[in-house]
Amino acid sequence: MMPVAPTSVPANDLPAPSAEALAHSQQVLRAVETAIDQAGGWIPFSQYMDLALYAPGLGYYSAGARKLGAAGDFTTAPESTPLFGQTLARIIAPLLLEGLPAILEVGAGSGALAASLLGELERLDALPERYEILEVSADLRERERDTLTRTVPHLIERVSWLNGLPPAFRGVVIGNEVLDAMPVERLCWQPDGTVLRGGVSRLIGGPTHLADDPHGDLQMSFRPFDAGTPETLRAAATAIGHRLGPLEERYTSEVGLAACGFVRALAGHLDQAVCLFIDYGFPGAEFFHPQRSEGTLMCHYRHRAHDDVLRWPGLQDITAHVDFTAIADAVDAAGCELLGYTSQAHFLIAGGLTDILAQTPATDALHYLPQSNAAQRLISPAEMGELFKVIGFAKGWRGALPAFAAGNRLARLG
Repeated sequence: MMPVAPTSVPANDLPAPSAEALAHSQQVLRAVETAIDQAGGWIPFSQYMDLALYAPGLGYYSAGARKLGAAGDFTTAPESTPLFGQTLARIIAPLLLEGLPAILEVGAGSGALAASLLGELERLDALPERYEILEVSADLRERERDTLTRTVPHLIERVSWLNGLPPAFRGVVIGNEVLDAMPVERLCWQPDGTVLRGGVSRLIGGPTHLADDPHGDLQMSFRPFDAGTPETLRAAATAIGHRLGPLEERYTSEVGLAACGFVRALAGHLDQAVCLFIDYGFPGAEFFHPQRSEGTLMCHYRHRAHDDVLRWPGLQDITAHVDFTAIADAVDAAGCELLGYTSQAHFLIAGGLTDILAQTPATDALHYLPQSNAAQRLISPAEMGELFKVIGFAKGWRGALPAFAAGNRLARLG
């Protein structure tokens, strides 16, 4: 996930964690070291990212530290303003009224989006029969339940939590800032045409305590493909290499196999559904731009952004921008129909954001100005409006979403 307005700082300028947090990070470090030792001295970066974020009871999203909001590490759009969820509710309300009976939210964070969605759908008389949340973190489930119990207690009976994708789902699927937090592979294309796979190993004789070094004994290292390299990764590396063309210097970037695998798996569980995923990223041609030669990996810690992914494992979010061309190719191959791809600004404005804002008189400065400022953060090209994109696809459903009518950029995904 990405904060609404991240402050980029050198990693060495980050505030130090508490003794308790450092002790927890030390446990995560031990788990990573064990995985490296069991694998013979090296693990792919995707495995490191998975452990750092999702190791049961240890990973960033699996442990108990607060992650979202002012007291956490980042603030997403739904936490910053209910306008985001209210606008999204207006976009999907017609789908619910036309017979799609449920909503499935993938990774509900603090529950803020679910709360604003349900509240606005109730006002529109378009409540779903069920609101299902796919959440892998027990800690976040409790936070989501607390948020919904506090904000829409009379609707909590409609909400249920899932451990996995439901079979033959009918309804609307929503994922806000989910794909960016799925583990990625890290590759390095060399001028001589070879491709190396990025991973994590242990520095021989390196410090084993984070109090001595924030990375412990972990180090990034690249190695040639071997027998254990997935065929899907080999194929992606070849295709991206063709896109990059001849290189004068090495080029390092990420491949989101997990995100593509997730949307393919999701497609296999759909009966009749419309899916909307909102995240920050680019089409393939922009993702693998010559000037983006070090990739897009980013960490978020106490509302500061930096790129030191091995620092204090388990205490910081690790993300990568989404390659929306790869996502589009994955859902297309899975038998889904692409509905649209556009910027968050176009999507929200076409969906009625300004109409919602207009419900508060501009003369009521006390209430109007904060809402106006929040709306600007959502749609301003300098903040979230252009970096964040929305991709929509459907299975077993025919129709068009008006929110994609203005500024549809599907052609850019080719």
